[in-house]
Amino acid sequence: MSIVANAGGRGFECVEKVVDEKLVKLTTEEDEEIIKAIVAGTTPSYSLESKLGDCKRAASIRREALGRITGKSLSGLPLDGFDYESILGQCCEMPIGYVQIPVGIAGPLLLNGKEYSVPMATTEGCLVASTSRGCKAIHLSGGASSVLLKDGMTRAPVVRFGTAKRAADLKFYLEDPENFETLAVVFNRSSRFARLQGIKCVIAGKNLYLRFTCSTGDAMGMNMVSKGVQNVLDFLQTDFPDMDVIGISGNFCSDKKPAAVNWIEGRGKSVVCEAIIKGDVVRKVLKTSVESLVELNMLKNLTGSAMAGALGGFNAHASNIVSAVYIATGQDPAQNIESSHCITMMEAVNEGNDLHISVTMPSIEVGTVGGGTQLASQSACLNLLGVKGASQESPGANSRRLATIVAGAVLAGELSLMSALAAGQLVKSHMKYNRLSKDVSKTSS
Repeated sequence: MSIVANAGGRGFECVEKVVDEKLVKLTTEEDEEIIKAIVAGTTPSYSLESKLGDCKRAASIRREALGRITGKSLSGLPLDGFDYESILGQCCEMPIGYVQIPVGIAGPLLLNGKEYSVPMATTEGCLVASTSRGCKAIHLSGGASSVLLKDGMTRAPVVRFGTAKRAADLKFYLEDPENFETLAVVFNRSSRFARLQGIKCVIAGKNLYLRFTCSTGDAMGMNMVSKGVQNVLDFLQTDFPDMDVIGISGNFCSDKKPAAVNWIEGRGKSVVCEAIIKGDVVRKVLKTSVESLVELNMLKNLTGSAMAGALGGFNAHASNIVSAVYIATGQDPAQNIESSHCITMMEAVNEGNDLHISVTMPSIEVGTVGGGTQLASQSACLNLLGVKGASQESPGANSRRLATIVAGAVLAGELSLMSALAAGQLVKSHMKYNRLSKDVSKTSS
């Protein structure tokens, strides 16, 4: 064992030792005092970034203190190699490291005449390979096409009145076309990209739920629409002083929860994507038949989902692809819930020789600016797709394109998994590629 020290202004600035040919960092004298204070409860861990002015150092100290408090090792959780400054005040509080998720590439996906290599962050074996097989079948058949049907983020506050009549008065006022322009001017002050599209109201007794819908440029837009809603609520207090605002979100939005309102009305981007898969591609690449796929889709995705009482889940595994692409590109993974609303349709065409497949997804919630999209890894994945940042030519174009890519990837994933099920290949492939017996925990640590 050898010890290497570098003297600095805070006592030992950096102290390291070599144990079994591995370099291990030790805490400095000043850091040790801070760690002891955290363990004793006299220094709050959340204050380290502001007190030290060094986010990496704060994470390191917090991590060491946590290990001492819990008595648990964090040796497998990486600390180095991450820009902690980039998440301060916007992405994550009290960091102690980061989780590694491998990113695979599915594709090329031929969509609307353009090829995309789709990044997917996942730990599920077979998922990327299966989606790539679906992309291959689509490519060999001439590609897929998609149409964006609607683009509008929602927020629905809940307000309460003394009587149901007063709640109805506000409902009529908000839904009167003559008042829309005034409300839009008030709402649109929140951002140069926010543009109010409509307000839908529902009553439950004395309570009124106001579902605002607006465009949000290339941002996913939750903060943007919330600011606009607050502007309108403040404006309404003049004519409706008896209005009691219970909450800026009353769950009629509906965010991060399965809800019929999103399935029917849409939220974020509503997209339909389709392709015609040639019969010989179905047989040679997908190893099944058009007839088998159509029958399985009807009995599984449609009838089976109905028997289960599914809400927006008339598909094989849309959430698998949505989650993987969302994590890779810095989207909010919790919004996978409504973003995975999808109905997969299949039917035989061209005298029964070929397969028409489509996915209809009414609530894909994505953005290419803000949140996790700015982090280096996620930004690189967006750049790979050609949708990094805000579109300079047409605000909102990048996020809309990303939504169509998500739908296209879901189409490929649905096609491949359904084919594996129809051919009886699912269990065999997962046992081969998703059941590695090697213990990788030692490697990671």
